[in-house]
Amino acid sequence: MYTDMQEVFFLALVVLDAGHGGANPGAVYNGRQEKDDALALTLAIGSILEQNGIDVYYTRTTDIYETPYQKATEGNEVGADYFVSIHRNSSPYANQYSGVESLVYNRYGEAARLAYNINAQLEEIGFINLGISERPNLVVLNSTQMPAVLVEVGFINTDADNVLFDERFYDIAQAIADGIMQTIWGRM
Repeated sequence: MYTDMQEVFFLALVVLDAGHGGANPGAVYNGRQEKDDALALTLAIGSILEQNGIDVYYTRTTDIYETPYQKATEGNEVGADYFVSIHRNSSPYANQYSGVESLVYNRYGEAARLAYNINAQLEEIGFINLGISERPNLVVLNSTQMPAVLVEVGFINTDADNVLFDERFYDIAQAIADGIMQTIWGRM
């Protein structure tokens, strides 16, 4: 028998989207590919959420490519409560910028609250918090029927962000999962 709180947790379904994949590596720096970092981190986040009673739907668990529209459609079809897309940022020049940024369709409502919670948790890990930006032109943000956030977890072409990403990998996964769970629990 579940407690009331446990039953509530099982009612939450989060789509976790590992950005890029397959022939689309995303940003690349010194042989490091965004698609690989995104997939590893997405799977780690999902494991933490599942251990805490949150249902997770993954847009990919292997190195395949689906269009952003396919991913948004999957999220809509499974009736998810939240959609979180994991990425790594990049800049025109190596070591130009550092930090985390979350992208949302607009800066108001549940998606913005989710983005704020995730960024705040990642800031605690040691990332510079670059804030939340509106990106209404991104398909995974404008074609989803649930609150959606695209998280840029550090710059793949900034050495300090990569060191932090590698050395605190599980802490980063926990931080993102905590930001998601904080948003879910705050909604209840």
